Parts: sequence; structure tokens; C-alpha cells
Amino acid sequence: MKLLIAYDGSRCAEAALDDLKRAGLPANGEAFILSVAEVWLPPAESANGSLTDDPYIRSLVERRREKGERALAEYEAYAHHAESRMRMLFPDWKITAEATYGSPAWELLAKADDLKPDLIVTGSQGQSALSRFLLGSVSQKVLSEARCSVRVARGKNEVDPSPIRLTIGFDGSRGARAAVDSVAARVWPDGTEAQLISVTDPISPTAIGRFVPPVNAAVEAVNEAETDWLTAQAADAIKDLAAANVTATHMIIPGAPKRVIVDEAEKWGADSIFVGANAFGSKLERFLLGSVSSAVAARAHCTVEVVR
Repeated sequence: MKLLIAYDGSRCAEAALDDLKRAGLPANGEAFILSVAEVWLPPAESANGSLTDDPYIRSLVERRREKGERALAEYEAYAHHAESRMRMLFPDWKITAEATYGSPAWELLAKADDLKPDLIVTGSQGQSALSRFLLGSVSQKVLSEARCSVRVARGKNEVDPSPIRLTIGFDGSRGARAAVDSVAARVWPDGTEAQLISVTDPISPTAIGRFVPPVNAAVEAVNEAETDWLTAQAADAIKDLAAANVTATHMIIPGAPKRVIVDEAEKWGADSIFVGANAFGSKLERFLLGSVSSAVAARAHCTVEVVR
């Protein structure tokens, strides 16, 4: 398994590293850590007069470059710190780290295009965190435009010894199936539990239709058919999860998926939520993010992994 980890030295970035201990990762893998200083470095030749002979402009460029180099050095220290932490957490993994400068989201996406990781890991907020329940602009852009799965971590800054609990948004679609397959492909400790949440929008007869027995019967038949289909699909998913040492249950709840999934995960105390990028009715291209996945990632109290 290959990870690309965004790290900027923030509390959320530290929590994202801790959170990986509860992500079901294998004993062996590869991780690349990228720290991006959000600065612009003028080219070196601009400071020695090759681009301009004006001493005032050269002085401005030199000061700007010095400031950018200091920031880049700080982020190089961040990258090395994260590399050391990952080596402690995953001693058998191949770990490399790099610092660069520019737009963090664009640099992460560009690096992902080069490395082609299985998963990008990012904290929910960067250095300018406002609230742990809001999604930072970098995380949002990476989540929306990455070509691979993205894990937006809202982990704790310590290792929790309690059994791992996973919530999986499940509507029987290819996206939901991909979320289940992603969980089933991991290595989970004994006691890991999963909660498959199917959210439905039952058909209701009109006011007049309620008094017409054939209409009522037809509506009930449609709703029962959907329930039966979801139950059958979930039964197969539960078997796959059991083979991965995960005990799973299935719930069907009426309502809005983007609200129900988040609420149920919080009530259950889930460590993370897995949801397909385009599950729950989205018909967009596979590299675009569905509204449910986006809303869950933005509102959840815990880590969210959006699976492509």
C-alpha cells in the first residue's frame, strides 16, 4: 500500500499521523510525506541583477527570497519530524519525506499524479485551523480533485486503546461497494466493528392515495422491495468484512444521507467513516465528488475516508 501524507506541523497534521494506527494499515507499505510552505520564492538569478539592475527592486527580491527560504527550512524540519514519527509508528515501512513551496493543494495533487498513491492522508485543518468541524480549503480541494482515495483525519493526539469502530455509508452502489472493499482489504485487530448505514427515502402515498387500498399496497411493495434489496446487498458485504476480521451490522434509516451518516457515526462513537466518492445517487464522473461524500467529510466529528 502506498500513502501520500500531507504534513504542515499543525495539531491536525499530528493527529492525522496518530490516526493511521487505527486505519487498518498493513505491516509493510510505502509512505511519502510532503510538507508545502505556502510561499513564493523568486528565482535566484533575479536577486543578482540578471533580471533587473534596479538596486531597490533587487533589495526587495532578496528580502522576499530570504523570507521564503526561512519558511522552506521550517517546513523541511516539519517533513523530517513527520518522517521520524512515521518510522516509529510503522518501523517496517519505507518512509521518505520532502519539503517544497507553493500552493499546498496544487503541490499535493501534482505529487499524487507523479506517485500514484493508493491513499492521500491529510488533516482536516492546517495551520490556520478555525474549528475541528470545518474542512480547510486545502483538504477540500484535495478531496474534490484527487484521483485516488483521500483520508481526512480528525484523529486524536494520542493512541486510543479501545476497539476500532467503523461506519460505512452503504447504498448498494458501486461507490458503496468500493468503500466496503477498501475496508475489507485492510488488516484489522480483533474486536474491530463496522456499522453499515443505508439511508432511504421511502415513497409515501398522496393524501388521497392513503385511502385507496391498491395505492397503499403498491407503495408498501416498492418500499419493501428496496429494503429487501439493500438487506441482501449488505449481507454480502458483511460476509466480506467478516473475512477481514471485522464484525459488521446493518441499519436502514430513513432520512437525508449526509445528515444520518454523520449523526449515527457520532452517536456510535465511530473512529472513522468510509464512504464512496459517488455513492448515494450521484451520477457524476468518478473523479468528481458527490454531494453526500463532500458533506460527510465536512461535517463529521471523526476521520472520513472517501474511497475512489
